Amino acid sequence: METPRVMWTLFEPVHAVTYFAPAARAAFEAANLRGFWRGYFAGRAAPLGAVGPAPVTASFFSFAPRMVERALPDVWTRADPATALLARLDGARASLAALMDDGAADGTDVAEAAELLREAADGLPTVGRPLGAANAALPWPDDPLGVLWHATTILREHRGDGHVAALLVAGLEGAQTPVWRSSLDGRRAALQPARGWTDDEWEDAAARLRDRGWLAADGTATDAGRAVRDEVEATTDRLAAEPWDRLGPTRTARLRTVLHPLAGRAYASLPDVNPIGLPAPV
Repeated sequence: METPRVMWTLFEPVHAVTYFAPAARAAFEAANLRGFWRGYFAGRAAPLGAVGPAPVTASFFSFAPRMVERALPDVWTRADPATALLARLDGARASLAALMDDGAADGTDVAEAAELLREAADGLPTVGRPLGAANAALPWPDDPLGVLWHATTILREHRGDGHVAALLVAGLEGAQTPVWRSSLDGRRAALQPARGWTDDEWEDAAARLRDRGWLAADGTATDAGRAVRDEVEATTDRLAAEPWDRLGPTRTARLRTVLHPLAGRAYASLPDVNPIGLPAPV
């Protein structure tokens, strides 16, 4: 497995507690962002400012526009972006701290991981990467756990922006992307409601993918569809390589060692059924 993919399996679950951990959900609720999707859209979009649904639909990519429109701009009447950002960071800190209460990941590892992650993420070029750029422009927290989480957030949004670019190059659009993904992993039951597409929209997207030869009649991926998946993932990894090139192989290997315990516990805390499709930390 290539280094960018390995490192994604480590930093993505650390960031993902933001949406799924009880302490993170509680922080959003305390900020008047009640309900999973209010917290999700406000927390993830807040680095962009008090934006409406159009730029969020564009940058988040695979959500049905009506699902975004239900949340935005309404969430900004409940909590402004600064409040959402503070809730996001406080909830992430509390969630990650809870994972370490048993001493499974000690403070020295967290401090070292935070230092290495910041080195990888700080000053990372973000041209053409709106979510990566918006998060990179935020001030750095002043504590190791906050630095660690903020760095993983920059890295995951930077990688995600590159993934969207790879999907566009492959000719995929919003509705087609979860249909195509589910043809590869059979996770329609998780993906469709999480992205807000109706049955009619889902079937229309599937028909267009069948016309391209990517889906078989039973909805599973063809060899051509799997080949496109491999190409998209390879492009995503290539576009996500710079943080690890700049950190270097020795320091990247050290980061992998010190981050793995916390990444493993963060991964284990995620719901079994979620739309991320993240493999276990490597």
